[in-house]
Amino acid sequence: MVEIRPFKALHYNDALIGKDLSKVITQPYDKIDAEMQEEYYGRHEHNFVKLILPKEENRYEMAAKRLKEWKEEKIITRDKEPTIYVYTQEFELRGRKYTRRGFIAAMRLHPFEDRVVLPHEKTHKGPKEDRLNMLRATKTNLEAGFVLYKDNGRVREIIDEVIKSSPDLYGVDDYGTITRLYKVNDEEKIRTIQDVLKDEQVVIADGHHRYETAVYFRDEMRSKIPNWKDNNAFNYRMTYMVSLDDPGLIVLPTHRLLANVKIQDVHWEKIREYFSVEEIDINEAEKFLKENGNTNAFVVYQDGKTYGLVRNKDVSQFMNEEWSEAYRSLDAVVLREVIFKILGVKDPKIDEDIYYERWIEDAVEKVDKGIAKAAFLLNPTQPEKVLEVAKHLERMPQKTTDFYPKVISGFTMMPVDEDEFL
Repeated sequence: MVEIRPFKALHYNDALIGKDLSKVITQPYDKIDAEMQEEYYGRHEHNFVKLILPKEENRYEMAAKRLKEWKEEKIITRDKEPTIYVYTQEFELRGRKYTRRGFIAAMRLHPFEDRVVLPHEKTHKGPKEDRLNMLRATKTNLEAGFVLYKDNGRVREIIDEVIKSSPDLYGVDDYGTITRLYKVNDEEKIRTIQDVLKDEQVVIADGHHRYETAVYFRDEMRSKIPNWKDNNAFNYRMTYMVSLDDPGLIVLPTHRLLANVKIQDVHWEKIREYFSVEEIDINEAEKFLKENGNTNAFVVYQDGKTYGLVRNKDVSQFMNEEWSEAYRSLDAVVLREVIFKILGVKDPKIDEDIYYERWIEDAVEKVDKGIAKAAFLLNPTQPEKVLEVAKHLERMPQKTTDFYPKVISGFTMMPVDEDEFL
């Protein structure tokens, strides 16, 4: 069962910073490069990057020191009542406007084998060690995780009502996304949200490393505190939760480019055993993919020509028998296991054998400039498919999902030290 609780968030003091947090909010820590870090440092003396990604060598100690100082100086204040925070993001994509709507709450931590909170990506040791050191130093969830859940309409009704009022905090990020935060401490509304979630499973959309780190930190704290309580805050993680059917839940495709290999005549012959192949205009690529989204479809761009591929034969002989049908049907898996294997491509190394691009035009440009030999364009992975695969505890291939936009950092924080209870 998924258990969520309201919490008393730490956040910027609107009396000193203002309700508009545009100058202090940031992208998530793992999306901040050196240039962005420098830009954030110059933008405001209390920019959130100084907490999540300090420039100093002793960055964990500096983050903890700054957090303490900012609280003492009232730059950061704390809500007096346990609250759930409705969090909306308004953005434009390809000329269309969307609003993704969800809420931030404290969500009980579960190891993945409990099958309550489900992963869909593999994690790596380095980022987990980094965030664990940050968590140990600050004893605070500085950034929210991001999970998807199934709503029966009751949470949507609450969000619809809440966002009619003025936001408590808001801000515009570097990409024009407008984030708004609304405080909900009405006990009846909170109980309704808790009730909707209690019999569900949730899947992590973004923040796998931070989630696994939080579970490890929880176990560490439990070992240090023999008489720990069920409502110790370290048993929970500050989490942004979005319904799978939210109209603003956008997953972008990630296109694959092969640096050294393209489809030769001998390969086309084999590919045609499993796919229909037709030459199309590159400007029709997105339309072609969308029209054939009910099966595995790809667009290949090489040598200035564009080909539309649609699977029309069973390819199960290419697949591992242990994989679920949901996993086998993923476009990224079919591309990797069928087409790439026909091309003799196995375990390609990033930036040596394979590149990834979010936008079709960028993928095409790389091929035209000779940086890559061929581009393979894909449809986005549907959110329901993410949950379906995750229920089998299977991890999707790298770069299978790209949830857009990222959850902006700097709106809420949750203390998780030994004296914090929910």
